[in-house]
Amino acid sequence: METGTMKNAETEPVWTGLPPGLLRMRRLLLVVWLGLLTIGVGLLLGLLAGPAWAAFALLPLALMTWGWRMLGRNWRSWRYAERADDLLISRGVLWREETVVPYGRMQLVEVTSGPVERHFGLASVQLHTAAAATDACIPGLDPAEAERLRDLLTELGEVRSAGL
Repeated sequence: METGTMKNAETEPVWTGLPPGLLRMRRLLLVVWLGLLTIGVGLLLGLLAGPAWAAFALLPLALMTWGWRMLGRNWRSWRYAERADDLLISRGVLWREETVVPYGRMQLVEVTSGPVERHFGLASVQLHTAAAATDACIPGLDPAEAERLRDLLTELGEVRSAGL
């Protein structure tokens, strides 16, 4: 009985969460866009329909409060685990989604970083496989971690696909 318990503990994946920089970036974008929308709606309705109508500018503020919490929950739901034969990516708050990408099926591993991501010191790892349905992405990584993961996955993909 103890041997079975030991075996399960050894095969349990070690999950890695996303760095907090991704959450900071997304929350800042939320505040900027909804803040601008709040000001725009307030001014537009205040000038065109009267000051009482400007109260509708509080709707984007309510959306900002809700979005702030949802972004935190979504960020905490993202994680990945490197196993011996595949990479696991798990995400989702209400609908959990777990993607298993076998190393031998990987065709291309890309590291991308747009202008906003670069400003926040973040990068994403995009995994491409033969089956389009199993393409996966890990967003918001530290660039050094993204490059390490790319190099490791590329190396493991080459080793595993050599036997096919």
